[in-house]
Amino acid sequence: MPLKILISAGEASGDRYAAGVASALLRLHPGIDFFGCTGAEMRLAGVRTVVDSASLSVLGLAEVVQHIPRIYREYRRLIAAAAAERPALAILTDSAGFHAHVARSLRKLRIPVFQLVAPQAWAWREYRVRNLRRNVNELHCIFPFEESFFRQRGVNAFYVGHPLARVVHPRWDRAHFFARLRIDPNRPLVTICPGSRRGEIGRHLPVLAEAVERIAAQRACTFLAAAPSGTADRFGEGLFAPLLAAGRVRYCEGDTWDAMAHADITLAASGTVTMEAALLGAPMVTYYRVSPLTYAVGKPLVNVPFYSMVNLIAQKPIVSEFIQDNMTGENLASESLRLLSQPEAARQMKQDLAAVRQSLEAGQDPYEESARRILHFIEKESR
Repeated sequence: MPLKILISAGEASGDRYAAGVASALLRLHPGIDFFGCTGAEMRLAGVRTVVDSASLSVLGLAEVVQHIPRIYREYRRLIAAAAAERPALAILTDSAGFHAHVARSLRKLRIPVFQLVAPQAWAWREYRVRNLRRNVNELHCIFPFEESFFRQRGVNAFYVGHPLARVVHPRWDRAHFFARLRIDPNRPLVTICPGSRRGEIGRHLPVLAEAVERIAAQRACTFLAAAPSGTADRFGEGLFAPLLAAGRVRYCEGDTWDAMAHADITLAASGTVTMEAALLGAPMVTYYRVSPLTYAVGKPLVNVPFYSMVNLIAQKPIVSEFIQDNMTGENLASESLRLLSQPEAARQMKQDLAAVRQSLEAGQDPYEESARRILHFIEKESR
């Protein structure tokens, strides 16, 4: 009878990380039967779908409230599958709110839980530590400062390294990329990464469109909107209309790493893409907006000096952050033009980003490290 493992991720970055761990486990222990909450990459890795993770991809308090009935149905479906199939353990990845409830239910079923990617309890909602301490057997952290934070609070935490540190790189050199997309190599390239969720893209695009107009009024640039593969199919081509309507911005899918690596400036929505930009050494300006209600409720609970993970890892302001009302076309354009006109400032940012990358390279493959720890636990339990 094959070894069964439940594996669950609720968004694009978690899907990638979970797929990496599943693939590493299969290399070390062929024949595992994976099932759970999956995205496209987990399905490609051979994970059987019980719940489609796209149904959980909602951000912000106001947005989540609207979708609670659907999210609850998906949660019930996942737990019912766990009760029926009795996996040897569960691996939960990202989506801290959803997986806190899943972990609690799995503990009641006596199913051990491993969590990959820690909730940002060091920034807000520190009460989540209690759930980890009670319901998670091991927490695998991807940022170097997290292990000590959680261990000091009684969580069995281990730093495995950041999964992106070993895989993020451009496919093409600059000349090939520019030729492939027919981009003028003599003009600065401004890459725009507005996010991966429908809601955040919709909130960001009007401001980004204004920023493009302001930059273009002062500097002849090429503007490229970069999105993950399948974005237009999932959300509809019309979603990007506010940015593309004026004809200044070109749109591409599936080339985000190249688009950032070869850009003079990247306008990056705060999140995973800023980590990717940091690993590529790409000078950037970061920004983010949530709904007014989400911001009003959440802001008093946040206890960090920076919003960007890049700055948090560096413990200093490497990249400019324009959050909520400070995210204006004028602010984004002004900072972009400053970096374009001051090569020394861009070079200094690249040096600081290189130090961030070095801190994220733990010396081992994070997926294999997680997989080894998981198999060691299974072997120990079976004895």
